[in-house]
Amino acid sequence: MVDSNASAWTILIRLAVGLVVFFPEGIQKLIFPAILGAGRFARIGIPAPEVMGPFVGVVELACGALVILGLFTRWATIPLIVTMLVALVATKLPILLGHGFGPFSLPDFKRYGFWSAQHEARADLTMLLGCLYLLIVGAGPWSLDRRWFGTGRQP
Repeated sequence: MVDSNASAWTILIRLAVGLVVFFPEGIQKLIFPAILGAGRFARIGIPAPEVMGPFVGVVELACGALVILGLFTRWATIPLIVTMLVALVATKLPILLGHGFGPFSLPDFKRYGFWSAQHEARADLTMLLGCLYLLIVGAGPWSLDRRWFGTGRQP
């Protein structure tokens, strides 16, 4: 599952997904738990926020680092995809519906519905699509997968 025929420029997607979003967000969930970790998870309605906040922080940090390095990239994207799907259901679906959804609370916005949800979900959807791309094509030739396992085409 490390073989890849992706373009060398796949590194740009890896850097966007890993370096710009997941790695620093994982760190922030751990060092600012009240704002971005367990505290935020409690406000959203995520069950067991005191466990899930640090857990998601570690997953984002570790998997983000693997994506940046291009090491086991396809495997690393799977928990990130799950994270993005949960984020969309927990934080964007209530906006789309205009009311809470299950345990998830409705944020206080001036408007609700499709366009508001689309606006709020743009970064989440971009990261989800970036992760899906990496799951499909792999890390590409400029990766540790290529260097260590000899898979993927040469740059």
